[in-house]
Amino acid sequence: MRATLEIFDLATGRAQVLLDTDRHIEAPNWAPDGSHLLVNAAGRLFRVDLADPALVDVDTGKHGQLNNDHGISPDGQWVALSDKTETGDKSCIYVMPASGGTPRRVTDKVPSWYHGWTPDGGSITYTCVRDGRFGIATLTLDTLTETVVTTADAHFDGPDYTPDGAWIWFNSDQGGSSDLWRIRPDGTDAQQMTHATRVEWFPHPSPDGRHVLYLSYPPGTENHPFGLSVELRLMPAEGGPARVLLPLFGGQGTLNVPCWAPDSSRFAFVRYYQDDQE
Repeated sequence: MRATLEIFDLATGRAQVLLDTDRHIEAPNWAPDGSHLLVNAAGRLFRVDLADPALVDVDTGKHGQLNNDHGISPDGQWVALSDKTETGDKSCIYVMPASGGTPRRVTDKVPSWYHGWTPDGGSITYTCVRDGRFGIATLTLDTLTETVVTTADAHFDGPDYTPDGAWIWFNSDQGGSSDLWRIRPDGTDAQQMTHATRVEWFPHPSPDGRHVLYLSYPPGTENHPFGLSVELRLMPAEGGPARVLLPLFGGQGTLNVPCWAPDSSRFAFVRYYQDDQE
């Protein structure tokens, strides 16, 4: 399996390969200072500098079972990561210095999968399972107070804050199929933002507040698997028709977590190639 870490430019409508590797890398995050990306592979976290692209291991201490749910704080000082080294097969969220170090556990309950920071860096949002039900939760990092903001008995995933902190976007099948939704951080005013025949996942509002980037699966897809022909789509942040930016082979790992450049002009993603593909 071959993977390419690529950057899509909205102005040109083209993607450029930053890194070509035979490792199964996933889920790029773009650093707030614009200098580098973070990706995961084989349970580890790696830094990729834009000026000199290579996979450079980031120290995560004893935690070596990371998944693809990780992200950099708005000030660039911290990384949230999801790992199951201490919790068996259940993902737990930790925060550590962005340069590497010893992760600090922040979610007492499991499973929990990180997905986004508040603009002020004081809270995170994530997917969780509590009492057997999926939900979208927030956590205040100074008090470690968890609030589950969704109430429907449905599947929820991929929460990400708007840059003003006024909304959390996510995907859910509570309307009958997997569409994009948004909700206030206090759990009020849930709104369905897409009504598609395709299966929509992982919405990411742009830092300038204008767009929402997301992953679109073929109709009938269950969950968010790897290894399908998918589309990267862009829609207005206030709703409206989406446009297809790029069809590609991928899915799980392509853009699970926030991946926009700080100026909203570009975003990073991972494309995969089967052995019989060029």
